[in-house]
Amino acid sequence: MNNSISVKVKDRSSFLFYFVCYLFVVIVAVISLIPFLMLISGSFTSEHAIRFSGYSLIPKEWSLSAYELIFKTPMTVIHAYGVSILITVAGTAIGLFVTTMAAYVISRKDFKYRNVLSFFFYFTTLFNGGMLSTYIFYIRYYHLKDSLWALIIPGLFNVFYLLIMRSFVSSVPSALIESAEIDGAGEYRTFFQIILPLLQSGLATIGLFIALGYWNDWYNAMLYINSTDKYPLQYMLYTLMQKTEAMSRIASSAGIPVMDMPTQSLKMAMAVVATGPIVLVYPFVQKYFVKGITIGSVKG
Repeated sequence: MNNSISVKVKDRSSFLFYFVCYLFVVIVAVISLIPFLMLISGSFTSEHAIRFSGYSLIPKEWSLSAYELIFKTPMTVIHAYGVSILITVAGTAIGLFVTTMAAYVISRKDFKYRNVLSFFFYFTTLFNGGMLSTYIFYIRYYHLKDSLWALIIPGLFNVFYLLIMRSFVSSVPSALIESAEIDGAGEYRTFFQIILPLLQSGLATIGLFIALGYWNDWYNAMLYINSTDKYPLQYMLYTLMQKTEAMSRIASSAGIPVMDMPTQSLKMAMAVVATGPIVLVYPFVQKYFVKGITIGSVKG
């Protein structure tokens, strides 16, 4: 009798605990979702309503003027999407390969110069050559002016991602590597056939970080790209925003009403257009991402 009562009490306490946990998660999720809903609502709100009533979860005056301005020349937007997808896919693939290879090398205890090599990597986190020397180096020696490689090469390697990836590689049992060496496998075969298949969580985690960096980058395009047909999406939207604000200032100084010219709603629409693909991709790598963050935080 006492055992059944204790079991019921435990079941009730467990139910109450999980109920509170789930309720807390739901509340946090709703709070996190509100800004995104506000963003979407603002993109469909008229400029007049935003200026006089502010933002709201439900648009007070519906308007598609911001999206009409963005997609006024749809082929330009589609081409910018293509450039962003190209540099994101290529940069992420090459960046993952470079980062994983470097992490594999410095994690091998039998590599004689791994401490020296690690020092050079870590030194760059404390000091760097600065923007001017980097710009001159890319333009004069790499000849990357107005080249898509100028959008890919600067983001290929990040020491912080290297440290995380090294934690993943270090979690692979050394016995597997020793067994591969005994069976006659070389370094490349060991890396591609044994190490990489065991790093799915790490590859998804670091890959998402690298892809976000490439997708959101517009600064390198401003520095190195001159041709409009090579503008990535972010920089294309940035130039559109700059032109719209300039037209608004000119019209305002000339005494022309600018209430109907979308500026605030345009910013919201730009955010929706730019973040849409990443939001759609994230669910497919979520399970690897969560597992990767957990392993990366425990190891190392």
